[in-house]
Amino acid sequence: MPLYEHVFLARQDLATAQVDGLADQFTKIIEAQGGKVTKTEYWGLKSIAYRIKKNRKAHYVMLNVDAPAPAVAELERNVSLSEDILRFLTVRVEELDAGPSAMMRKHDRGERGERGERGDRPERGERGDRGDRGDRGERRGPRH
Repeated sequence: MPLYEHVFLARQDLATAQVDGLADQFTKIIEAQGGKVTKTEYWGLKSIAYRIKKNRKAHYVMLNVDAPAPAVAELERNVSLSEDILRFLTVRVEELDAGPSAMMRKHDRGERGERGERGDRPERGERGDRGDRGDRGERRGPRH
């Protein structure tokens, strides 16, 4: 069967339990059509780039789906009818990741991301050693 990743954004005023209920509801739709949801990830309440239906934040949820195309079409139909869902996207993939998705791995790097703590960088205003850059040459006057 084809493999899909389905991500949906739910309204910010929903409780986490309600968002989990939506994910369970969508899982039941897929299973009723002969498919299965291999993994469900709740990515959390995150800020979105622009307001969608007066919402500045949304609950992000990803479902890894192993189902025939008609099951995914039925899933998308039900998601589009739900007033609690702001946006959704279904993408067909070659294989499903068994481990955590990129969004979940991001939390493993730490709060400051891959760069580490502020101690890794020079203090503000310090430029550090710039090496032998040579003479810049003659400067011209102001341009008019």
